[in-house]
Amino acid sequence: MRAPFLFHGQTESWVTRHQDSLTLTLAMERSFPCRQVLVRHEPDNEEHLVEMVNITTHERLTYWQATIPLNQDRAVTHYVFKLLSEQGQWWLDAKSVSARIPSREYHFKYNAQHQPPSWVSRQVFYQIFPDRFANGKPEISVKSGEYSVSGGSKPVIAKAWGEPVDNHQGNGGCEFYGGDLYGVEEKLDYLQDLGVTALYLNPIFHAPSNHKYDCMDYYHVDPHLGTNHHFAQLCDNLHQRGMKIVLDAVFNHTSTEHPWFNLQGWHQEVGAYQSVQSAYRDYYFFQGDTQEYIGWKGVASLPVLNFQHPEVRAAIYQSDQAVIKHWLKPPYQIDGWRFDVIHMLGEGEGAKNNAHYVQAFRDAAKQINPDCYVLGEHFFEATQWLQGDQEDGAMNYYGFAHPLRALLTHLDIAFHPIDIQVPQFLDWLAEARAKIPWANQLAQLNQLDSHDTARFIELIDGDQPLFHIASTLLFTYVGTPCIYYGTEVGLRGSHDPDNRRCMPWQQVTTSPYFSFFQQLIALRKQHVALQIGDFQLLYQDESSFVFARCYAEQRVLVAINLGHARDVCLPLWQLGLTRGEFSNVLSAQHYEYQHGEMLITLEAKSAMILS
Repeated sequence: MRAPFLFHGQTESWVTRHQDSLTLTLAMERSFPCRQVLVRHEPDNEEHLVEMVNITTHERLTYWQATIPLNQDRAVTHYVFKLLSEQGQWWLDAKSVSARIPSREYHFKYNAQHQPPSWVSRQVFYQIFPDRFANGKPEISVKSGEYSVSGGSKPVIAKAWGEPVDNHQGNGGCEFYGGDLYGVEEKLDYLQDLGVTALYLNPIFHAPSNHKYDCMDYYHVDPHLGTNHHFAQLCDNLHQRGMKIVLDAVFNHTSTEHPWFNLQGWHQEVGAYQSVQSAYRDYYFFQGDTQEYIGWKGVASLPVLNFQHPEVRAAIYQSDQAVIKHWLKPPYQIDGWRFDVIHMLGEGEGAKNNAHYVQAFRDAAKQINPDCYVLGEHFFEATQWLQGDQEDGAMNYYGFAHPLRALLTHLDIAFHPIDIQVPQFLDWLAEARAKIPWANQLAQLNQLDSHDTARFIELIDGDQPLFHIASTLLFTYVGTPCIYYGTEVGLRGSHDPDNRRCMPWQQVTTSPYFSFFQQLIALRKQHVALQIGDFQLLYQDESSFVFARCYAEQRVLVAINLGHARDVCLPLWQLGLTRGEFSNVLSAQHYEYQHGEMLITLEAKSAMILS
């Protein structure tokens, strides 16, 4: 028995919010012999079925509608569609069509109480690792031997811009190239010319290492990057340009050189490491009266904070001057926080009561700025943090970067071989989308690479067609795109720290990718459908696929082919289209369609965008 074509989008065309209810619209192929169409929901944790009404017919589609109440006892309302015919039944959930009731994790989800900021999905983010982006004030740069990191065992090293990076037997955080926030401000024209609208900065607070995930002062910009006064000016400059800024928040652990810990005795306070009588002793996790303590993933330079302690809670999120609140207030008014390893934070090694603290972080941030973007770092699945009451979005490794890497490089994140084809890739994406509310899908931060992964172009050994395919998906897939500095010019780099090379400014004018990124970004800005539009799969085989992003009357088609050239017939009737024309946005090629079908040619190993 062939499954019918069914579609339910999650934009306003398909879901209408009333004060206490939702009106839902479903599209179904007209030829399907349907006896009854129902919406299943659970207002009291028990099944309720509401019959849908056929409201209109257009060409090969019929449209059905029903209104269901929003759940009153919880934020998220789950629902699925059930179709009855003489032959049996079919179900539509957020992932697929099936012949039986689907698992609740794949039901459509509407969060009536917690919505991510609407501005997020309209941005193009750019991630900057400050020490490697641009040096705007050489006189404040780190000098060789100025101090030591790793508990005093490794003197810092100053290197010339562009010199090869070194891991120094696992102490790669000791070498500095002089990038700073003055350099970031000097390059704002460049970033706007590229099309960037929002910055995500790796940590900028005072810390010994170059990466600054070992914070020793949450209230001051690192003096080798700038000053608080200058950072306020940078924020003002960004906001006057209509740009946003998100900072990295490292609250799971501190540096051993934080005054609370004070391993090397840099501060007057008696730190937790120095004495069991220290006022800060219980800010961390020590084994009895010894100097043995818990470090993040066993890293000795990153002692883990104990959120059971009231003073830790007050300092990070509870008090009026808590760190989370401080930088959201004037004169900085940052627009969001990216919370580092947020899933690991809590009470002890096992992240006890993690959800409580993530919710508390969110509440503290939203108290100061309801439009603050709360972004979590998760290397793997983040479903439980993305139901609306904790994070707005996550760094979308699980739902974008990992499957894309598996498909195009045949490697997983651990560099183990993985062999998936297009159907498995699309199933992975659909699963990740289906598990979270639509608004949170749009707020996911999609990247090809980051400071924690090998550069994507390195993994494909500079394969230009594959890089074009990956970049096209970055700017057309559901979620918010983020460029890791240098990706737009093809900057190479393998494992950390090689993925943190200096920005090669000399390559900007010669790179074959910069103008391509400009085109993709401009295209995304011009088409609201690429920012917030529904995702609808039109075609797939083992090595190619075509999907549409749709918003109101706007349709954008994206065709990806990893194999040999082929002709593909697209069922545009599924989009409600009968006759008309699409154009390749990056060429002058036009495609006419009639009777709801369009024949296109997919060139070998290519990406194409039609609108």
